[in-house]
Amino acid sequence: MTFWLNVVLATPAHSALAGPLTYKSDTEIAPGTLLRVPLGKREVLAVAWENLPDSGGLPEDKARQISAVLEGLSPLNTSWRKLTSFTAAYYQRSPGEVALAALPPQLRELSTLQLARRLKRKTADTSSTDSSADLPELSPQQASVLADFQADTRPALLFGATGSGKTEVYLRAAARVLALDPDAQVLVMVPEINLTPQLQSRFEARFAHLGRERVVALHSGLTPAQRLKNWLAAHSGQARLILGTRMAVLASMPRLRLIVVDEEHDPSYKQQEGARYSARDLAIYRARLEAEYAGSDQTACRVLLGSATPSLESWQACKVGRYQRLDMAERIGSTATAAPSDQTKANAGLPTVRGVDMNHQPKRCVIAPPLLEAIVQRIARGEQSLIFLNRRGYAPVLACHDCGWKSECPHCSAYRVFHKIDRSLRCHHCGFAERVPHACPACGNLDIAPVGRGTERLEEHLAELLAGVTRPDGGPVRIARIDADTTRLKGALEAQLAGVHAGQVDVLVGTQMIAKGHDFRHITLVAAINPDSSLFSSDFRASERLFSLLMQAAGRAGRDAKHSAASQMWVQTFYPTHPLFGALKNHDYPAFAEQLLEERQAASMPPFAYSALLRADAKTQEIAQGFLTAAIKAAIDQQLPGHAQVTAYPAVPLTIQRVANQERAQMLLESDSRVALQRFLAAWQPLLFETRRQAEFKSLTRWAIDVDPIAI
Repeated sequence: MTFWLNVVLATPAHSALAGPLTYKSDTEIAPGTLLRVPLGKREVLAVAWENLPDSGGLPEDKARQISAVLEGLSPLNTSWRKLTSFTAAYYQRSPGEVALAALPPQLRELSTLQLARRLKRKTADTSSTDSSADLPELSPQQASVLADFQADTRPALLFGATGSGKTEVYLRAAARVLALDPDAQVLVMVPEINLTPQLQSRFEARFAHLGRERVVALHSGLTPAQRLKNWLAAHSGQARLILGTRMAVLASMPRLRLIVVDEEHDPSYKQQEGARYSARDLAIYRARLEAEYAGSDQTACRVLLGSATPSLESWQACKVGRYQRLDMAERIGSTATAAPSDQTKANAGLPTVRGVDMNHQPKRCVIAPPLLEAIVQRIARGEQSLIFLNRRGYAPVLACHDCGWKSECPHCSAYRVFHKIDRSLRCHHCGFAERVPHACPACGNLDIAPVGRGTERLEEHLAELLAGVTRPDGGPVRIARIDADTTRLKGALEAQLAGVHAGQVDVLVGTQMIAKGHDFRHITLVAAINPDSSLFSSDFRASERLFSLLMQAAGRAGRDAKHSAASQMWVQTFYPTHPLFGALKNHDYPAFAEQLLEERQAASMPPFAYSALLRADAKTQEIAQGFLTAAIKAAIDQQLPGHAQVTAYPAVPLTIQRVANQERAQMLLESDSRVALQRFLAAWQPLLFETRRQAEFKSLTRWAIDVDPIAI
């Protein structure tokens, strides 16, 4: 007897094989089963998607037979398949592309025999029923938040100040879920594993009693073998707690009962290649699916979002009642006075924010004299300072002031950054690098000089300014730098952070890698050197991201209660009266959010409207923009569903319009209706294929739709 089934496999959305393909089998196969099937001359990994009553008109002699079933693996369940189907439909990709990307890459390479051997490997059960490790006493606000969370069923937003103890709330919520159900699983998501090593270590330490194999990580930093092992543990239910980055939201976890999304505002949760999904938004949808298939409220899956500076989307969802809002305004150990005012209570234990008007400082000053004096005072007291500059390298540009030559990248419309430590000019967009020339390539002038500052140059400048300063023990000041350049080697970040925690560093210089997620106990001063560049950006989300980043950076100061009263955040700016700095000074995120929401509503921007970008890459800007213009004209001519509610703006180049010799253009689409925008995009896909096949667009490299873009 012949059985027919549709399978999905890793084919790009923009290919002729984007949808499920029909195969035949001699035995009935359950949907969700992992298979190996022939495709062309290759044999590839696939997922059985649905059983069919017949071949659907496909001649049996032309139908291909599945090669093998990956036995020993239980089928991917219905809720997982529905999650991947929704992700593919909403973000305009193929189901197979999303489904196969969610599986560990090594599964594609293993034969059925190799997988069977891997599954036979037994791991020692190191679990223990002893979970009586000394737990920290909950603060009244932590206990209240946990009680409120357990009493509701909606997605919850934990709006907690930096240092208020949000991590302990995550730990207790996870512990309760795992204790109530012996098979329950908990997913804890972080923006980037490398930025939050302490969170990972705290979860592993707290749940060590479960056993090493029951607490696993899922992120791209793992080796292929580790990733497969941890995915198998999650899929089988052996792993009870899974800690991961955005990719983990699509992992198979059959008994998922709690999803924690730490720093839910972070843009790293939005995938920027392939299926451009938002892991935070998918976490909300997945919890709803898991609750639907669980069958009872007692086992429903909950979502706990956490942030000191929530995204405006989540903040608005709380305002209209879709999300539950949980507030923790005070830092752990704060010394708030009795019956304080609301604003004073909200600021209890948080660092004092001091603005430095750079218009009144010496010309070309990098570190203002008052700030330098404050750093020296910290060094004298044996305390640490953090200097934040979100630009790595020595200088963003190398220039000749005689002829005007600048270190432009030959492949991108951007400058190559000067890295002094290895004497290189490196493009941070395409990776092209060259040795620094001895003279100007255009005129031969020997006097070529760096323009602007990165963390590498700032570190050098601070060493010059603090050369005559000594530590309390009489030794020289110790300055360290943490950015993407200093942490390339495996284990480098952990070693550098250990040195900071051990007090081996007096002044720490770095990018956003050190501005969020770290619990530095001896830092009492944080300084933002050049935050002005984001104030007047063309990207409407730039000010939201800047405020979040500065609030997160400020939260690194005074986390030890004995230092909190003297902790400070210094902001050097040429625009001290900007409303953003006023809200930052008061640590008043609600006021800042309300102002931005009013502006967004007046301008019909997210979260009050919905948007998508159609992007195109080609050898010339004319071809890229021509494709976008022709595609939208075809949509209007054919009166696609939803077109009357969708506004399409003219095609324009991206801010950095050329990367790796590819010209990039984009077209923005907006609508007040999410449903109308989705209907339009779905109906537009066939027209995009047709337009791409036109002769004048044969040289188009690629095109892609980005739904709910985070940067425009």
